[in-house]
Amino acid sequence: MSRAAEALFLSQPAVSLQLQALEREYGARLLERSGRRLTLTREGETLYELARPLVEGMDNLETTFRERVRGLDAGELNVAAGSSTILYLLPKIIEAFREAHPKVRVSLHNVTGAGGLDLLRSDGVDLAVGSMLDVPADLDYAPVYRFEPMLITPPDHPLATKPELTLEDLSPYGLILPPQRLTTYRMVDLVFQRARVPYTVALEVGGWEIIKQYVAMGLGISIVTAICLGEADRARLAARSLAQYFPSRSYGVVVRKGKYLSPQARAFTELIKPELFVRRGYDATGHSER
Repeated sequence: MSRAAEALFLSQPAVSLQLQALEREYGARLLERSGRRLTLTREGETLYELARPLVEGMDNLETTFRERVRGLDAGELNVAAGSSTILYLLPKIIEAFREAHPKVRVSLHNVTGAGGLDLLRSDGVDLAVGSMLDVPADLDYAPVYRFEPMLITPPDHPLATKPELTLEDLSPYGLILPPQRLTTYRMVDLVFQRARVPYTVALEVGGWEIIKQYVAMGLGISIVTAICLGEADRARLAARSLAQYFPSRSYGVVVRKGKYLSPQARAFTELIKPELFVRRGYDATGHSER
């Protein structure tokens, strides 16, 4: 209560009286008081959720007005994304956006996990593009693309031509995986643990390109998302779908709930659609076109 009074340049009793007046006006208790501690009631949570975007809209009124007047002929766009998204998914989207809006300055923030969420929550970026398994309550996630999990091996590996693959078939071979903090490692570990199939990690290394190179050298096998496989990989790798064991990975747009999207951000999200993602050799789900 004291901090609210300080932020509003009011006395603490004045803030208390305004809260009491608000409760009388709406006919509902908005706060539970326990000594010096205040918590929102269910009604208070509902009113807060309704009021927050309106308050944020007023706070952003000047910026919004200037952007509307100026339109898309100038300004900037800040997008958070992980390395794989920047490398494999965004190039065509960025190219199309730059062609349509050449005067808008685009900044890509290469971050993953908590770093990207922190930027969203602090308005350090307009939006994020990537893959999410667990979506926090204060964020909205709209998946657009979906890619299958793929086993990659050297072309002469025993698993490259085995008629049917099981998790037990993978067990004797060392896996090359991204670091444990990343989603792919967690997903692989969860699937093997649930199936009670032992597995061995031969090497942890960041970056799909590095993983593919080490697999091609015969240092292990790996489970990757089909987004990272292209025509150039066919000569050095054998790729087989593991969709029967591992879930597909979705990629899409992440924004903070209640955030006003600038015209630049809205124009960018409109370009994130499956038909724009055309890769030689694979369709948007990761299936081979041949």
